[in-house]
Amino acid sequence: MATPLTDHTIYQKGAQVYQNQPKPGLWARIAQVFFSLYALSFYFFLYAPIVLVVIFSFNVSRFPNNWAGFTLDWYVKLFGDYAIGFALKNTLIVSISSTIISTIFGTMISVGIERYRFRGKAPLDALLFLPIIIPDIAMAIMLLAFFVLVKMELGLSTIIISHVAFNIAFVAVIVRARMASIDPGLEEAASDLYANEWRAFWRVTFPLLLPGILAGALFAFTLSLDDYVITFFTSGPGSTTLPVRIYSMVKRGITPEINAVSSLLLLASMFLVPLSLWLQRKGDDT
Repeated sequence: MATPLTDHTIYQKGAQVYQNQPKPGLWARIAQVFFSLYALSFYFFLYAPIVLVVIFSFNVSRFPNNWAGFTLDWYVKLFGDYAIGFALKNTLIVSISSTIISTIFGTMISVGIERYRFRGKAPLDALLFLPIIIPDIAMAIMLLAFFVLVKMELGLSTIIISHVAFNIAFVAVIVRARMASIDPGLEEAASDLYANEWRAFWRVTFPLLLPGILAGALFAFTLSLDDYVITFFTSGPGSTTLPVRIYSMVKRGITPEINAVSSLLLLASMFLVPLSLWLQRKGDDT
């Protein structure tokens, strides 16, 4: 008669299998150490400059290569700078507006491509990835040429249109991934319970799709908040955003004030991107 497996016996069998495995040789251990050090040096090369920017934003001295003590004066001066405040207001207007528009259209495109069959679906699916593939500089030149062709005055409206043009693709990719994980049988069950197509979408599909929509919106807001290349080409007088303002300040030299505003942008991105990833993971678990 076979003895029933318990947690203790399963643990013992697993430990026995692990102990019986052959130990890695000398060269395997050397390779493991080498690749571990390589990974650490790679991350150090990427993130050490970012850490230095944050540290020197609290430096008393204006010179970036001389640490003279800790201070918060640069952050206080930053919040009292009218030009920075005006650029921040433009950035928020552009980011919020483009995020709302791109989230609505990106969600509609995702639902349409994933749930319905229509003529021209394959070309539309291919065109959806173009803003992700095309380099920023090429897209900026094309958008500028388009606005000049239609004789549209450059300003906040052209920046918003440009941000919507590339944000829709990112929102659609995220929402579509969430849409693909939703069982169509749930909508069919709602239809069997006498719910029309519109009611089934709002009562069944939309609540399940909401984490993906919010994740796509946060990702679009982050991209719009940090964009410089496309914004620079499509902006006009009085429509300077924060990244463009930072670039104009850098031309006069790196100062702790620039480090401070860069640190605040970094903090915003570090908050929004993990929140977007958390929403996507939460949606996958439901």
